[in-house]
Parts: sequence; C-alpha cells; structure tokens
Amino acid sequence: MDDMTPDEAVLMRAHREYWTPRVETGVVVAMGPVADPAGGHGVAIIEAASTAALEAMQRADPVIAAGRGFAYENLLMLAIAVRPSLPLAPITSVTP
Repeated sequence: MDDMTPDEAVLMRAHREYWTPRVETGVVVAMGPVADPAGGHGVAIIEAASTAALEAMQRADPVIAAGRGFAYENLLMLAIAVRPSLPLAPITSVTP
C-alpha cells in the first residue's frame, strides 16, 4: 500500500468512508488492510442477508464502481468463534 498512486489513495479513502457506517452499525463484523508483501488487499467479515445483498453492497463500493480493476473474493464462513465483549480473565492469567 506504500506504492499507492494519488488516485488510488483517493479511492481507498472513499472505500473506507463507504464501509465505516456499516462497521458502526454491525453489518461489518471486522475489516482492515492486510500487510501482504505480494500486494495490498484487505479482509472483511460481513454479515449479509444473502449473497445477492452482499454483492449489492460490494457493487456500490466506490473502488468497484470506479472500474479500476479492484475486485472482491467472497468465501462463506461456516462457523465463527468470537471472544467475549468483556474479558473473562486478565490476559496474564491465560497460558499458551
């Protein structure tokens, strides 16, 4: 992401601004950029009513709408384990 052009930086800012309200309302469980030496991309966990609803959200994303070659790859999560919202024990009490 260090090699982003100024135009790509503007698109990424619009991308972040598009998804932020969906994070705040809980549609997006988690999302963020990935430090991959092979190239910049991100990962998101999104709760959608259907594949069609997910794809509609993605089509409306400014990076997709711009037609600059950005794309999504969608994979279903069959199950998820999530930590509690409040820690049940201090981190120092957990052993590896």
